[in-house]
Amino acid sequence: MTVTPQDVYQNTFRSYPDLLNVPQVGEILGVSTKTVYRLLRQNKIASLRVGREFRVPKVHLMQYVRIFEPTTWEEMRA
Repeated sequence: MTVTPQDVYQNTFRSYPDLLNVPQVGEILGVSTKTVYRLLRQNKIASLRVGREFRVPKVHLMQYVRIFEPTTWEEMRA
């Protein structure tokens, strides 16, 4: 049985939305929101800005914790 990037994406952090807010990222990583903001400012976790708030695509969090490391979004979707 082959596990594809799609399988990993669909099953990892299943109960969370595709775009995570800072408290959700902190909950997943088991760290404070202050630590999450520091990681975002240091560009250790790729994020989007929506107004004044950060949103973290679930795939970027998965890359940060090294669940899988596709080099492009297209590779993950392939």
